[in-house]
Formats: sequence, structure tokens, C-alpha cells
Amino acid sequence: MGFAGFQGWKWFENETSPTTDAWFGSYVDVTATPQFNFGSPRTDADKNVVLSFIVADNDDACTPTWGTAYTLPEAADQLDLDRRLARLEQQGGQTMVSFGGAINDELAITCTNPTELKKAYNAVIDRYDISSIDLDIEGSALDNTAANERRATAIAQLQTERAAAGKPLAVWFTLAVTPDGLPIAGTDLVAGALKAGVEITGVNAMTMDFGSSKPDKQSMIDAVTSSLTATERQLGVLYSRAGLNLTETTLWNKVGATPMIGQNDVPGEVFTLDDAQALNTFALENKVGRVSMWSSNRDQSCGPNYDDVSRVSDSCSGIEQGESSFSAILGDGFTGTPDSGAGIKTTDSPKSDEDLADDPATSPHPIWSADASYRAGTKVVWHRNVYEAKWWTKGDLPDNPVLQSSETPWLLIGPVLPGETPIPVPTIEPGTFPEWDGNTIYLKGQRVLFDGLPYEAKWWSQGDSPQAAEVNADGSPWMALDARDVLKELGASSAEPAVPAATTP
Repeated sequence: MGFAGFQGWKWFENETSPTTDAWFGSYVDVTATPQFNFGSPRTDADKNVVLSFIVADNDDACTPTWGTAYTLPEAADQLDLDRRLARLEQQGGQTMVSFGGAINDELAITCTNPTELKKAYNAVIDRYDISSIDLDIEGSALDNTAANERRATAIAQLQTERAAAGKPLAVWFTLAVTPDGLPIAGTDLVAGALKAGVEITGVNAMTMDFGSSKPDKQSMIDAVTSSLTATERQLGVLYSRAGLNLTETTLWNKVGATPMIGQNDVPGEVFTLDDAQALNTFALENKVGRVSMWSSNRDQSCGPNYDDVSRVSDSCSGIEQGESSFSAILGDGFTGTPDSGAGIKTTDSPKSDEDLADDPATSPHPIWSADASYRAGTKVVWHRNVYEAKWWTKGDLPDNPVLQSSETPWLLIGPVLPGETPIPVPTIEPGTFPEWDGNTIYLKGQRVLFDGLPYEAKWWSQGDSPQAAEVNADGSPWMALDARDVLKELGASSAEPAVPAATTP
């Protein structure tokens, strides 16, 4: 999962060419619904991801969380995040983690203990085995001088320690811009970080939401390129004041660009596919070091039920994209990878039956069985991978080599991780409810078992298989029940009235 070397470590050298190949990596909102499947990149341009956002816990100022919703262990458990990252790595992808964002508190805002703050940053870096981070400092956080100083000190110390251990840490600052570049608060933050000894890999300009700073007649792409040109110039001044005179090429290599694709938060600001093509051309010509976008979650047209595309969605762009994707356009020509291909195997030897054998003692979910029924959302282990059912299925091999994902009911989540043990799965014991019988008349409220799964009758029924409820919940007379809810209900009160017995004609 490492993202080593997104940019070079020799930030201080006055070079005549970029320190490393430029890279493209899209932001992925980890806590957004529906969950984005970044573990299966759509194109090569989607292999690098910037996961967002790590922020402070609401109740424990120095505990890192994903959007205040999940601690790191909770994200592994409830979002399968660690496994999905392992799957991305299997696909040749790389990960960067972003701290901060616009909504919640970046760690340095609330964690005032320097030692604990450094530990919090390090916990995230170690957990996800990354060597490149993104610090997204927005809004009032930019003006918090004390927090900016704490953050810079902690990051500088971490960089020193990790460099000494042979694990250098690249650091990007993501900051808001206008068509005139970084505002005063942004340049002050960069200057303070340089003064504290932070080795800044680059400054990623949020080329979005310009608002009143963009002249009415200025196009979106002109505002974007103007902001990048101004930011490059400002970085030259900031480094010069810090006693470091860098070439134009090196300075551009330290500039990043992140547009908000499609409809922006500001009404009337729309970043189109044509704008994406123009930005790609500009970035390649000027040797911009990084291009990102907000976000992969939004990189698709809105469906027909989303009637107001001027209203920003976190799951679609608000414009008609057809078969095009912003990531493919923006990422075209950006070949940089964390390790420049070193040590990556291009082929693997076929795995033996022993290599593929699943051990129940080390499998977090039940091992798939051809005789079992699985409803949507059920997870299983097969050939040392975890799969999740997209719809009701029985007898369909999870790793059946289909050409299209629509041909299989299974979604590959990622590999079984070292040290995993079985997660308890509630089951309904045979005999708890009668087995469904096609000749029996069932009345509303009666419960049955079908292939080991519990169902409850919604109305009078005879001969209607409960299996239909898994694919047509509204039309079926049966309602699928969650085994956990059933067991909780049965255990809560043994005095509940018994369900009426089924009627046999």
C-alpha cells in the first residue's frame, strides 16, 4: 500500500528537470455513500488514489478518524478499508492519505499535545504503510497560527525520523487558490512550514469554487491556468526568501492542480470535459508535478432520477459524460508511479491447489459453498479472497472468470489479510422455524426457513418460493429477515406469542 516517491525527496536541489515523473491520482471520499470501489481501478489513470479525509475524533482530540465516522480499526471492520487497499495494491495501484478537508477538524486543530499529534500522524502512516501524505488545510484552519505551527513541527520531526530510518515521507499541502494564486493565509502557511524545516514536496492548488474572485467573463479553464501560473510564481518567491533559488522546471514540478469535476459548489461554475482536456495539455506542457480531481466518487453522469444537476452530488458530476471519464482525460500522459516500477512483477506463476486452499481458522467470513444460498451483502471467502454478494446467489463460483462484472453476482473485495480470524456469523438453527413447503398455506406473520435463511410472510401465500423475495422484494409475499434481528428478538423475550402454525390443505 506504499505511495513512496510520489515526488522526489530532493526538494531542495536546483535542478533543470523534474525530480520524478509527474503523477495523477484522484481523491476518493472514504465515507461517502454509495461506497466507491477504488480497489478495482476502471483505467490505469485510476490506480493512484488519494483517500480522504483523516480528521480528529469528536470526543478524543488526538485520535485520527475517517471523517469522524470511523476510527482506523472501525474502518477496517465496517468498511473493509484495509482489505480494499490490499486489493488496490494487487492491481498495481498506490495510495496517498489526505488529512483535513473543509468540514471537520484537522488533527493539529484540536490535538494540542505535540507528542500526541506526531503519534497520531504516524499511526495513520504506519497503519496504511504509506510514504506520501496530503495536508488539506481549508477555511478557518488556514488562519489558525498555533495549529499551523504544531502541524509543521510534528511533520518536520516525522520526516527527519523516517528519513533516518530509510523511509522518507513526501508531503503535499493542498490549499485553496484564486485566479491570482494563493491567498495570504496560504503563502503564510507555506512560509511557516519551510521555516519549521518541512521538506515540502509540493503545493496542490484547489482549482475550484473560485466564487467572486473569478471575473464574470473569465472562463473556468482560464481561471484554473491563471491560478496555477500565479502559484508557481509565488512558490519561487517563498523558496527564494527561504534561501533556496529553484529553477522554473523544479518549481512547476512542485505545483499540483485539483479541479472539482463537473458542477462546482459555486452555482454557475462547471468544469467540463473540454476543460479537463485543456488542463491536461497545460499540465503536461508546463511539467506540473501532480494532477488530482475531486473526486472519483463523482466521475460519472447523474442518473435520470437526479433531476437538478445544478445541485452538487457526491456521487455524480452533474454533467453528461457519456462514455468518457474525467480521470482518463486528466491522467492521460502522467506516467509517474511511487516506485517507478522497481520490483514489480509483471507475471505470476500459476497458483497450486494448496496455494488456493482456504483455512476456516484464518478466514474472516464463511468459506463459499455451492450448496449454500447467499443474499445481497453477504461476504464469503474463496481462494483466499473475500467476496461480497451483489444479489441473491446459489452455486455461482465467486472467482468465475467472466468478461463483465454484470455477469457475476460476486464483487471481489480483496485478499484475506495475515492474522485474520473468523468473524462470528449468526445463523438460525434448523427447527427454529418450519422449512418452507410449496403445498402449505401461509398467513401474514408466519415465518419459515428456506435454504437456511429466515423469511416472514407479508400476506396469504401458497406455492410462492421465498427465493423470489431476494430479487423482487415488493412483489413477493415473503420478506427476508436478518438473522441477527431474529436471534435478538427470540432472545429478548421467551414470552412472546407463538406464530400461528402453518395451514396444510
